[in-house]
Order: sequence, then C-alpha cells, then structure tokens
Amino acid sequence: MNLPEFLKIQSRRSFFRSCAGGIETLALATLLEREGLADPLTPKAPHFAPHAKNVICLFMEGAPSQMDLFDPKPALQKYSGQSLPPSMTKDLRLAFIKPTAAVLASPRKFTPHGQSGIEFSDYIPNIASCADDICLVRSMVTDAFNHHPGQLLLFTGSQQFGRPTMGAWVVYGLGSESQNLPGFVVLSSGVGTSGGASNFASGFLPSSYQGVMFRGGAEPIVYLQSPEGVSREQQRASLDVLRDLNQERFESTGDAEIASRIASYELAFRMQAAGPDLLDFSKESPSTLDMYGVNAEKTRAFGTNCLLARRMVERGVRFVMLMHASWDQHTYLNRDLKKNCDITDGPTAALIRDLKQRGLLDSTLVLWGGEFGRTPMVEVRNSSDPENAGRDHHPFGYSMFLAGGGIKGGTVVGKTDELGFNVIEDKVHVHDLQATILNRLGFDHTKLTYKYMGREFRLTDVEGHVVQKMLV
Repeated sequence: MNLPEFLKIQSRRSFFRSCAGGIETLALATLLEREGLADPLTPKAPHFAPHAKNVICLFMEGAPSQMDLFDPKPALQKYSGQSLPPSMTKDLRLAFIKPTAAVLASPRKFTPHGQSGIEFSDYIPNIASCADDICLVRSMVTDAFNHHPGQLLLFTGSQQFGRPTMGAWVVYGLGSESQNLPGFVVLSSGVGTSGGASNFASGFLPSSYQGVMFRGGAEPIVYLQSPEGVSREQQRASLDVLRDLNQERFESTGDAEIASRIASYELAFRMQAAGPDLLDFSKESPSTLDMYGVNAEKTRAFGTNCLLARRMVERGVRFVMLMHASWDQHTYLNRDLKKNCDITDGPTAALIRDLKQRGLLDSTLVLWGGEFGRTPMVEVRNSSDPENAGRDHHPFGYSMFLAGGGIKGGTVVGKTDELGFNVIEDKVHVHDLQATILNRLGFDHTKLTYKYMGREFRLTDVEGHVVQKMLV
C-alpha cells in the first residue's frame, strides 16, 4: 500500500469516526473488502484469459546433471580426459574446479521416447514415458554459479535478499481458489535446501502471500486438533476477540500486515476442518498409491508430496512447491545421481499422468529443474577413488522441463554445443522462464508489479521475454 492510497483510507476513516459506531463497523468491513485486505487470498482476475490456473514446481535443489539426464552429448566420449580449448575457457569462472579440468564423458544411455522421439537418459525411464506431455528446455542459462544466489535468481528474479518469490507473486496476482488451505504451500524431502525460506518468502509483499511450509512425515500440519478441553465454539469466540482487536488496530494504522494477521488466524481455523481430509489417503485407490510410491520406503517421502500436490490443486491451492535435495554431485556422480532419480523419477511421472487422467494437466503447469546445471568437465576430490568423479556448477547451458498449463508437449526448445558447454540456439534466461510461466497464468510479466521504496518491482526484474516456442 503506497502513501496516497493510505491517505485516502485515512480520510475515509475520519468521516466514519464522526458517525455512529454501527456505521463505522460496517464501513470498516466494506473498506477492508475494497482494499483487498479483508482476505488477501480472494481470487482475482489476471490480465488476460489464462491457460493455467495452478502451478506445481518440482525444485530439484543442487542442480541435476543435464548431460546425464536430458541432453545427450556423444562428443564427450571423443574429448574425455582432455581439457577444453582455451578459446572456450578464457576468463571462465567456476565454483570449484579450474578451467583446465578434463572433460568427463557420460556413461548414460539415451534413447528416444514417445511420438516426439525426445531422448532421455536410462536413469529416468518414467519421466521419459511422459515425453509427449513434456516441453524439454535444453538451453537454460542463469547469472549465478553458486547455489543460494542461483536459487534466489530462479525464484525471485534477483540475487539480492528480500524480494518476493515466484509463488508469492502468483498468489499476489491471482489469489487462491481454496477457502480452507493456504494459497502457496511448500513441501520438502531430502536433506534440505541451501536457500531455505528465501525460496518461498513473500519479501516486501504482505506476508499472506508467503509459502506455508508443511512438515514431512506422519503429521504435515501441526495443531490440527484443539487442546483438550477447548471446544470449537470456544476457539471461535477467542478468535473473534482477536479479530476485533486487530481490526481496531488496523483502523488506526492502515498497516496491511495487520490485515494479513487477521486472514492468517481465520485460515488456520478453517484448516483445522479441511486439513484432515487433505491428508487422508484412504479414498485413494491402491493402484494410485503404488503409482506414486507412497508405500515404498525409497519413494515414500517424495511420492507422498507429489500426491499431496495433486490433492492440493484439486482443492484450489494456487502454487505448490516441492523441494527435493540434494542433487549437488561434486563427487560420486553416478551413484548419487541414480539415488536421486530412483526417488523422484516414478512419483514425478505419476503426478503428470494422474493430473492428465483427471483432466487437471491442462490447467496445471508443472515445472521441474534446479538452479543451474553441471559442467562437462570432471571434479575429483579424492584421486585415489576412481568412483569419486563428479561435476561442478554450470550456469551457461542446462536443462529444465515443463508440462501442462498451456505448454507445448513433445517439444525440445534450444540447443547446446557438442560438449554441452554453451547454448548455441534459443537461449532461455531464467527471466524468460519466469515471463513464460506468468504468461500461461494470464499475466503480462511487465505489468504484474508492486510499488516498494518508490520503484515498481516485478518478478522478472527489468528483463524477460515470453518463449513462444514453449507455448501451445
């Protein structure tokens, strides 16, 4: 809320203070609704007719190796063990290895899949089976070569702290269709992300738009049950008192965070009724549970999160973010990459297939990928162990994929050179990806803005172009 808007509100309040208390209360409720503060998650219209209305972001923290999963480079065999030409590595900055590090060939076998014939690695056969629903972008680039800056850039459009994240922008722009669950939910598996809460914070947007972190394990939402001896009626009465006090404070200050607090208390109360149904998988068929891997130890955590994501978008949650860490294979690439693929491959494909068979994929945009990629050169931290080889961080050309939500399936966008080092066709910067996602949700990314400290901020900062080749 900027200063002129606040002064308008204050002048209206001055009028209502001179009226009877009943009229003032009614006016406050009307004012809250008009200012969009009574419930910040109320659904809102985008700039134009959208293709997608929900987003599920599968964030593979740590950076999966694109040349071992999505971008086959047979020429690596030819140059394996050799250094790259100096012309390619001049002024090169990498996180850990030197530019003279030797090329490392990939042992993975790539085969074409689906009618589209897109090539995928043998480590991800289930994702490969969804080839005709996937738009594989092999030409991603970013400006950051370390994890936290890269994650900030991917999710906030800037490497600086304090900006709103993608999920927060989406909920700010669209609100939420769920009455009883948060508009932006975060689920986590693996060892945790280096970016932490900065990947789903609201920044300078009102806190109602930040991601709500659900816990892993048997109790994703805590405090669904009221304390012993406290009835729902008693809890409702105490919340009514808090709401009245907070509204009185909001009336005198115009602080949007107070309205966010009111909305959060009310949402928490409603979640106590809706949460148990969300978490109850008893009505899911055994075949569905098996498809997601919910009953298998290896895939249980990530598979459960994928199934929860589907159940959330069914209930109107606008943006669901799944974080799985870590794909940061500086060492033991073949072993640890397979471990992560074994955990995520089946549930990811199950999510895409399940959304499609339920008629939800057309309206749900699925995004899969990390903050950057991995180098074609080897990183060895223990030269005495031949299995120790890994890959360093690589921001100059890597892969991500999207599905559903107005994205053109069975498509490959972009191309890297024969060694997978640089993009040579259809470069897609992180800001271009963000602009394209917002476009599918019905937004002109240059106009979804928020004024803060005298400047109109946006997710794509001052850059970004919609990638037309990705669109249906």
